[in-house]
Amino acid sequence: MNREFQEALPVLSKLKKHGFEAYFVGGSVRDQLLGKPIKDVDIASSATPDQVQQLFQKTVDIGSEHGTVIVIENGTHYEITTFRTESAYEDNRRPSGVTFVSSLKEDLKRRDFTINAMAMDENGSIIDYFNGREDAQRKRIATVGSPAERFSEDALRMMRAVRFVSQLGFSLSESTHDAIVSHISLLQHISAERKTAEFEKTIAGCGCSEGMRLIAETGMTEYLPGLKEIKQQILQAAELPFYRLSSNEERWTAFLDVIGISGIEAFLKKWKLSNRQIGSIRQNLLFLEERRQSDWTKVNLYRAGLQCALQTEAVFCLLSGLSFSESRIREIKARYHSLPVHSKRELAVNGNDLMAFEGRNPGPWLSEYMEKIELAVVNGQVENSKEAIKEMLKSCNLN
Repeated sequence: MNREFQEALPVLSKLKKHGFEAYFVGGSVRDQLLGKPIKDVDIASSATPDQVQQLFQKTVDIGSEHGTVIVIENGTHYEITTFRTESAYEDNRRPSGVTFVSSLKEDLKRRDFTINAMAMDENGSIIDYFNGREDAQRKRIATVGSPAERFSEDALRMMRAVRFVSQLGFSLSESTHDAIVSHISLLQHISAERKTAEFEKTIAGCGCSEGMRLIAETGMTEYLPGLKEIKQQILQAAELPFYRLSSNEERWTAFLDVIGISGIEAFLKKWKLSNRQIGSIRQNLLFLEERRQSDWTKVNLYRAGLQCALQTEAVFCLLSGLSFSESRIREIKARYHSLPVHSKRELAVNGNDLMAFEGRNPGPWLSEYMEKIELAVVNGQVENSKEAIKEMLKSCNLN
């Protein structure tokens, strides 16, 4: 049993000591079987939310009406959910209600895929009612029960299936694949935010090429923002190892460059990205074109800033088939840090100084002078001091 489970055993033991059933469930059980790092350890129990809150000192109610409470033990958060079944789903998105039950099997039966429907007891024994272990061994994504029913309940599960293909390097079972194709139109009921979260996880996975191929070939692009009728561009993008990039901004930059979308801001707003993310991606794309023309100049490094320069270089290397090595990262950082200034605020002069030097009133000339001084300082043509800049103004006609 992994360390993460061993640390969570006191929570499980306390529930059992007070007469409740309790098991580790979900992704953590799956990941232990696959030898992958354990992230969050979740627990399913026969204890109701009220009983969990009475039993533990530190709890956070994140959805007790749906059976879920967070217990904080030794600084770690554990999500404890009461055994439950779900009533009919509304709008192919969410159940209209939940019913607490006393059966672990009934609880696991409501889950999406067999590899996520396993449980583990305090002794490390796996409880597997739906052949999740076999599917994990065969590297297969299959639904619990009828795929048509699971996707009709929550259409986002179709994107989750593709996401797991990408993250785990698995393939879809034939019935799961066919059900996605025949039910793909149900994605129209899913919000852009939920689609974005799954899409970003898909292109970040080590199997992103297969994941993106499935997005194109199942017709999923017809129901994803701005991707309608560009199947060939998606298949072209699928040839790239996006997982080598380290941030969503980098992956969106590379993806947009390959598929050749115009109107970047409008496109990304459809995906509900934040203004900060959109600004970062736009800047990356701008400097990506500059980078294709030449290596980083002092001025481009200055204008881009370190974060943009590193993200752009990572994308440039990926698209060019080059290695974005640690030595290259160190080189760019060293070149950036060696710049005389890194923002206008660091310049030795300001607008008031220039008006005093020139004996002139404010006007458009001020911003023009400041920009030329800024470039001269960045390029090392003048020392960043008031005296040196004043002498430069005397000797040069900047008009």
